[in-house]
Amino acid sequence: MADLLKLNVQERSEMGKGPNRRLRASGMVPGIYYDAKGANIPVKVQMVPLQKTYAAVGNSQVFELVLERGGKTETMPALLWRVRNEPVKGVPEHVDFFGVDLTKEIKVAVPFEIVGNSKGVKLGGVMEQYREHIEVICKPMDIPEAIVIDITDLDVMDHVHIEDVTFPEGVTPVFEENFAILSIAAMQEEGEGEEGETAAPEAAAE
Repeated sequence: MADLLKLNVQERSEMGKGPNRRLRASGMVPGIYYDAKGANIPVKVQMVPLQKTYAAVGNSQVFELVLERGGKTETMPALLWRVRNEPVKGVPEHVDFFGVDLTKEIKVAVPFEIVGNSKGVKLGGVMEQYREHIEVICKPMDIPEAIVIDITDLDVMDHVHIEDVTFPEGVTPVFEENFAILSIAAMQEEGEGEEGETAAPEAAAE
């Protein structure tokens, strides 16, 4: 674990809206550390290091959480489970850390990464992506940064379904149906669908 990113946090003793407001005003973010055994520890973390860590590891990459409490420090592998941002300024206002056992599998959402320049797009088609993430089961150190999908050979009207995707060894996707991830749609003719037609609403992907 020597190469893992480290983030320092401190245990916090004051709870409630008032203390949390004062923390944020001082450049700190309140949060909770949920350890692998189910214990919840209130923590606080400096905003800038938190933002840098989130930019580097997102929600699905393991890092080392260095927790200071009672005059001692303890280092644990963890994930940045949730970061809630302030709606106006967009800065973190609360964070949840999730401790992991490196020997046990967990379920986590991993993003798709689309690479390549589709020959169908070169001919005028349009890539439409229906899913941004896929849940996978694997050990924490095997979590991929992304599931890469190469669309170079896709022609107009071609689709990529989840069963078409190759996953790294030790990584098992979680799905019930062979859903479509993306397609190369034909370009809509100019003016098509403009006369009195209203597109039907679509259910959001789960």
